[in-house]
Amino acid sequence: MKPKYLMVKAVLLLGLAVVALLGGCSATLPPSEAPVRPVEKYVKAEGKYPIVVSDPIEGFNRRMYHFNFYFDKYLFLPVVRGYRFVMPDYAEDRVSNVLDNILEFTNLTNGILQLKPQATGITLGRVVVNSTVGILGLWDPATQWGLPRQDEDFGQTLGYWGAGNGPYLVLPILGPSNLRDIIGSAGDASMFNAVDPFNFDQNDDWGYIFNGVYAVDKRKRIPFRYYASGSPFEYEWIRLLYTEKRLLQIKQ
Repeated sequence: MKPKYLMVKAVLLLGLAVVALLGGCSATLPPSEAPVRPVEKYVKAEGKYPIVVSDPIEGFNRRMYHFNFYFDKYLFLPVVRGYRFVMPDYAEDRVSNVLDNILEFTNLTNGILQLKPQATGITLGRVVVNSTVGILGLWDPATQWGLPRQDEDFGQTLGYWGAGNGPYLVLPILGPSNLRDIIGSAGDASMFNAVDPFNFDQNDDWGYIFNGVYAVDKRKRIPFRYYASGSPFEYEWIRLLYTEKRLLQIKQ
C-alpha cells in the first residue's frame, strides 16, 4: 500500500493488527481507571430508552473504546506532548495551516459531488488565496477575507445522496464512525491517491512524513480525553454526539 494514502488507511491497518488481541480482554476497565459510576448499575439490558443508535456489535465496540483509551494514554498523547514540547507554538500553527491547505482537496471534490456551488467556490478561493498570499498555506488569510473553511468529506457526500448511517462502529485508534463513514474515508483516500495532487508518488518518504505529521497534528487539535467525564454513560454519550454531528453536517 502506498504511503501517499491519507493517514486513515495506515492507522487503520495498524489498529486492526491488534484487534485479535482484544478477544480475551475484559469489557470493563480496571477499578482505578473505570468511570466513577459503572454503567451496568444504571443501564439495564431489558430497559427501553428514547435515544437509539444502531449498535449491533456493541460488545466489540466497547472493547475497542477501551483499547483506544489505553493507546491514547500510553502512546498517542505522549507523542503529541513530545511534538508540542519541541515545536514552538508559531511553528505548530504553520504546520497545521499547511496540512489544512493540502486537504482542501477533499473539501473541493466533495463540494462538487454534493452540487454545492457556493461551498465549492469558497474552497477554490481559499486554495488560491492561501497558496499564494498565504505562501503555500503557511498562513490562512482566506478566513480573514470572508472565505471560511468548508469541511466536506465523502461520508457526507454519501449521506447527501441518501445513504444511511449503517451500524455504529468504533475503529481502532480513529474512534467513533459508522459503516457509511468508513466507506467515505476509503473514498476520500482513493480520490486523493488517484489525483495525487502533491506528487507523493514521486517520493514515498514524503508520504510517510505527511501521514505521521497529519496524525499527530489532528490529535493535538482534539481536546477530548477518554473517561475524563467520569460518567457511566460516556460511551452512549459519544455514540449519540457523533451520530447527531454527522447528521447536522450532512444537512448543511
